[in-house]
Amino acid sequence: MKKVIFAEFGGPDVLHLVDAEEPHAGPGQIRVAVRAAGVNPVDWRIREGQSLEIELPSGVGLDAAGVVDEVGEGIDGVEVGDHVFGKGTDTYAEFAVLSAWARMPERLTFDEAAGYPSVMETALRIIREVGVGPGQTLLVSGASGGVGSAVLQIARHRGITVIGTAGAANQDYLRGLGALATTYGEGWADRVRRLGRVDAALDLAGSGVIRELVELTGDPQRVISIADLAPALGVRFSGVAGSMPDALAETVDLITRRKLHIPVAKSYTLAEAAAAHADSQAGHTRGRRVLLV
Repeated sequence: MKKVIFAEFGGPDVLHLVDAEEPHAGPGQIRVAVRAAGVNPVDWRIREGQSLEIELPSGVGLDAAGVVDEVGEGIDGVEVGDHVFGKGTDTYAEFAVLSAWARMPERLTFDEAAGYPSVMETALRIIREVGVGPGQTLLVSGASGGVGSAVLQIARHRGITVIGTAGAANQDYLRGLGALATTYGEGWADRVRRLGRVDAALDLAGSGVIRELVELTGDPQRVISIADLAPALGVRFSGVAGSMPDALAETVDLITRRKLHIPVAKSYTLAEAAAAHADSQAGHTRGRRVLLV
């Protein structure tokens, strides 16, 4: 099969499409013929060497949507031929093994489905960790990407007011998701203050805004970052994944009830994985990026 790997840590150019042996489903796993794979910031952080657990050469990718073609021992409720999406390993490939999955809602295409698993797990986790609830206001810095898009919709569904910052081109997009929108850049904190009181804040972009987020909330424990690996001032970094099966179940529920939709900003082929990583690292994304197989 074809598979994207990297044999050394570095920039996008270390990614290569190669011939590789097919993986097989072990106990508690399924294998899918991948139709699309999600591109997430964690993918390029691992490629850069920010994870100490990676042995080289390594595959890439955690999220995928595809057609089940192997079912491991001890698995019930899924059959060969089912359309599923979920989380696994080395998903930038023609076949991948998944350890957590759910059936795709009928209205989703494979490219749409591939972008949801890690995005939704992260969004649900950080909303929970930051401790914001109905009637309160959540500030989301860097709100137009995949995680931000999910956070805005989940929060609004739960009765939380959301203020989102993004580039000028994405202001209408944020408003369309129910957020009070403003631009980042000079004077952004004052623009946020004019929109209302902030009870909690999320840093999704890592653009050096931790101090302002703490000032706006008044409490570093009410600020969570997923982009600044070493946030200062007592702010917490959230990097330990929670329950993917629970996140997938809530994803299916929200999509089925038409309460959640995250657009695919751009799709790429497996051979264009390096370009996908470069674009993802450049930021300014609206929604998600995926690889089509």
